[in-house]
Amino acid sequence: MDFLNAIVALSNFVIIPAMAYGSQLALGALGVTLIYGILRFSNFAHGDTMAFGTMVVILFTWLFQSWGISLGPLPTALLAIPFGIAGTAALVLITDRGIYRFYRGQKAKPVVFVIVSIGVMFIYNGLTRFILGADDQRFADGERFIINAREFKQMTGLDEGLGIKTTQGLTVVTAIIVVALLFWFLNRTRTGKSMRAYSDNEDLALLSGINPERVVMVTWLIVAALITVAGTLYGLDKSYKPFTYFQLLLPIFASAIVGGLGSPLGAIAGGFVIAFSEVAITYAWKKVLVYLMPEALEPSGLVQLMATEYKFAVSFMILVVVLLFKPTGLFKGKSV
Repeated sequence: MDFLNAIVALSNFVIIPAMAYGSQLALGALGVTLIYGILRFSNFAHGDTMAFGTMVVILFTWLFQSWGISLGPLPTALLAIPFGIAGTAALVLITDRGIYRFYRGQKAKPVVFVIVSIGVMFIYNGLTRFILGADDQRFADGERFIINAREFKQMTGLDEGLGIKTTQGLTVVTAIIVVALLFWFLNRTRTGKSMRAYSDNEDLALLSGINPERVVMVTWLIVAALITVAGTLYGLDKSYKPFTYFQLLLPIFASAIVGGLGSPLGAIAGGFVIAFSEVAITYAWKKVLVYLMPEALEPSGLVQLMATEYKFAVSFMILVVVLLFKPTGLFKGKSV
């Protein structure tokens, strides 16, 4: 019985939250890896683009709620996601036409693009804060739990309850669908194959008649969709605050680099590596160990390796180790 209680506690506080968080990071990291693989630069405005897309979703969610439109047990934000994607797509395409296109024409070095993207990041950040403010915004509605701890205890008779939030289940299911669609697009459609060819060898792709501007445009559209979905799922699961999305830039980049920059599969794997590492290292293991260990050996402290406030330090440490010992990542992406 104690073993089952330990499994439930582990699932409740580590496995399920890490699965949801890993799905969010994986979607964000896919955007990073597509930009790096096809446009060949590290986009430091990624987190604030995500914040902007989520902001548009929030504004449309509030509009739908004011009209009395909802999805019943599911968050109304799901209806607003297409509008968020459209708003983000417009923003990144205008930015690309107005800024990045000039530097592509100049054949600027990747470091120049990085510096430019940092400037874009501050502009996006200011725009988001100006429109929505810097405070926490909650926009989740519908059923809060798929199953709550009290119901689980009544069903099973266990001391430990399992609570699965609607947003956690929604995150994992949505991530699976989005990733499946992305891989189908990249592997089965002519445009997707053109993007892969352009990523592998730009000169050869151009000689084959591939239109580089079309590849760039489609890449930005896909990235806009990925990060708007990722940002919305994160905001529903946790809460929305523009600065939080700036902080997410570190674990998202760490996920892409750990998996292998330029490798979509690596981005997904890296997202879950970072998520499980962050959650496991900052979790207080006392409750699980109390169920598993004899009474005489039960720990008196929290058995927490790092405080929750330092979870982003975990991403940074993993990132440093990977860059030192395996810079191409788990799936042998492009070296950083």
